[in-house]
Amino acid sequence: MKARVVIRAPVPADLPAFVAAAKASAKLHRPWVAAPATPQKFREWFKSVSTPRKQAFLVCRKDDGALAGVINMSEIVRGNFRSAYLGYYAFAGHERQGLMAEGMRAVVRHAFTKMKLHRLEANIQPGNAASLALARACGFRKEGFSPKYLKIGGRWCDHERWAIVAG
Repeated sequence: MKARVVIRAPVPADLPAFVAAAKASAKLHRPWVAAPATPQKFREWFKSVSTPRKQAFLVCRKDDGALAGVINMSEIVRGNFRSAYLGYYAFAGHERQGLMAEGMRAVVRHAFTKMKLHRLEANIQPGNAASLALARACGFRKEGFSPKYLKIGGRWCDHERWAIVAG
């Protein structure tokens, strides 16, 4: 099957398209995530994912470059652990088309081959059916349940731990 997406690092020039996509996606993302929907929030996010311990990938449609979604990699650890956490979201109008699955598979390949990581973990709220389905479709396996694991929208939320390991 021909790839419909490419993954790439964000650049400052992405600000207008990213902020517009985040604003248009607020209803889709609620209550799971709050994407950077102002220029200031984009700049803060961009700075935060431009460090050795964090990296972001934009999932872009190959035919026109449109932003389909984001996959954030955080707490990247090297050495014997070689692991990272993933967070992700689609932008409105690009959901439920398989674009994020293609992007996620590309990020996993990149993480395991280019970055030489061994493990990726995604912590997902149990009610987020779309996110759970994406992790499952991309080969992640449920490892456990963490009560009150992350603070989302001002409250501590339960999460399921899903992970994938290299080959």
